Amino acid sequence: MPLPKISTPTYELTLPSTGKKIKYRPFLVREEKILIMAMESENMKDITSSIVQILSDCILTENVKVESLATFDIEYLFLNVRARSVGETVDINVVCPDDEETQVEVSIDIDSIRIQKTRGHKNIIKLDDSLSMKLRYPALDQFVENNFEAADAGSGVGESLAMITSCIDMIYNEEESWEASDYSKDELDEFVEQMNTKQFKQIEKFFTTMPKLSHTIKVRNPNTKVESEVILEGLASFFS
Repeated sequence: MPLPKISTPTYELTLPSTGKKIKYRPFLVREEKILIMAMESENMKDITSSIVQILSDCILTENVKVESLATFDIEYLFLNVRARSVGETVDINVVCPDDEETQVEVSIDIDSIRIQKTRGHKNIIKLDDSLSMKLRYPALDQFVENNFEAADAGSGVGESLAMITSCIDMIYNEEESWEASDYSKDELDEFVEQMNTKQFKQIEKFFTTMPKLSHTIKVRNPNTKVESEVILEGLASFFS
């Protein structure tokens, strides 16, 4: 006689970028094992593949491609999927801002964590009187870099340029449009390098104001009795 199957609960959330509701289930032990093994290998290709495999398995709604989701969609989804596997709350250690030393354990209700959107944020950059650029949000590769890759001391202008060119959707004016997918990375790099400082800062603003996983909590330092607000941003903040 075969062993019985363990029932798995299902949940629903709304993707912040599109407002589309999707159903999902929590991680199973075998999926946690796949992710842990990939992380131990420190191979970014393996980690990326494991995240695609795990989230694709956990998403029950059809026609949702993990690779195509915005970074903040993936963070929000990953947080909920992983957290649901261990409970409705996540416990983290927070450093008290008043002395920047004392750590306090805080329990956060998963359902209270949201994607925060900045007023005035837009993905259309007007470069001059006739030419505009449409940007798309960073996707899976940036999610992996933000949360699973060690910081690179040599990162800088080169990586910023790579990020920008990878997020160009199209360039257009009233008469023509140029789809970024029709051009090489070198061609896109060359286009971006033609920009003046003002134009470049408009693009930087797109990235600094784009939606982000964020949650504000209050912590009380048990030693100084001072109560402070702490803003948690990014997936890594909720798994300390």
